[in-house]
Amino acid sequence: MLGFTAYEWLLERRAHFVRYAEFGIDVPVNYTIHGIDVSKYQEIIDWNLVRDMKVGNVQMSFAFIKATEGLGNEDAYFKRNWKKVKDAGLARGAYHFFLSTKSGKAQAENFINSVELQPGDLPPVLDIEQTYGIPGDKLRDRAKEWLQTVQDYYHVTPIIYTNVDFYKQYLKDDFDGYPLWVAHYLQKERPSIYRAWDFWQHSESGRVNGIMTRVDFDVFNGDSTEFRKLLIN
Repeated sequence: MLGFTAYEWLLERRAHFVRYAEFGIDVPVNYTIHGIDVSKYQEIIDWNLVRDMKVGNVQMSFAFIKATEGLGNEDAYFKRNWKKVKDAGLARGAYHFFLSTKSGKAQAENFINSVELQPGDLPPVLDIEQTYGIPGDKLRDRAKEWLQTVQDYYHVTPIIYTNVDFYKQYLKDDFDGYPLWVAHYLQKERPSIYRAWDFWQHSESGRVNGIMTRVDFDVFNGDSTEFRKLLIN
């Protein structure tokens, strides 16, 4: 009896991910809102094809787009992606790749100079995943500078993107009040992190129509009503 119960539990656990040959990956089907994140490495994207691809109940509803990195660097495809995603009717979000060796405020100004947010957009995102040898306290201070500067400008609380290990080791309690977009691969139910999270990057090797390269896949941790509440008014 115990063996049968354990087997049923294992089947249920595995059932949270279903293999979709069209996407080239296992997809967590117990989440209803799916999306991707892109940068210049995906090159020219046909966003209408991305939007129109539907396999079973899985269809892309949002996209995070790399906007800036460090000081004075804008992603080569940001302006094109930013416009085309909106034209295709997908929810869009912009992210900044953080260099902890640089001023947080100056990096925030780089992002602000590149990104005009509109109603219906996702909040701005700080992508912080490397220390570059900077001590943890200084890294946290510079990240807080970025977050506060961006929040003061757009009047919306930014999202933090990072991976589970980096969050636990370097960010921890100081940033628990921010919405979290967390990367954790090869998990079959949810990312293994102690705090609440909003987005989960569950794969870095998906396929979708309209993109020639592999691409990161994400899910939103909530229903359509909760997703709309997160969007900028």
